[in-house]
Amino acid sequence: MEYKHIVVAVDGSEASEKAFKKSLDIAKRNDARLILAHVVDSRTFATAEAYDRTLAERAEEYAKELLDSYVENAKTVGVTDLVRCVEYGSPKVKIAKDIAKDFKADLIICGATGMNAVERFLIGSVSESITRYAKCDVLVVR
Repeated sequence: MEYKHIVVAVDGSEASEKAFKKSLDIAKRNDARLILAHVVDSRTFATAEAYDRTLAERAEEYAKELLDSYVENAKTVGVTDLVRCVEYGSPKVKIAKDIAKDFKADLIICGATGMNAVERFLIGSVSESITRYAKCDVLVVR
């Protein structure tokens, strides 16, 4: 099967860096469009924003800088069909249900999380949620 629209979930973590590198190989091999998706988890700063109004601005600036660096890295290895996507909400929901659908993704690539078994049991991981709700193939990179 050839993949033509690949969503890679990036957040700046080591796990998402590995997923990004894997996505470059797959995008090149399939001559595919690579959608760099970053979801600003607005729930995490909703209550804190009452005390610090610049939180949302800083999160948006971080997302822009992060995606810019990924775009530059992708271009240096020859991947040029790139799309930046910044969304707000829960990464668990946005990536699998909204972003993948909006871009007609046939593959989602994400990093495995470093959560321990207790944390996964209580809140679940983003990668676990993506694999559960995605309508396309999902590659979780360890």
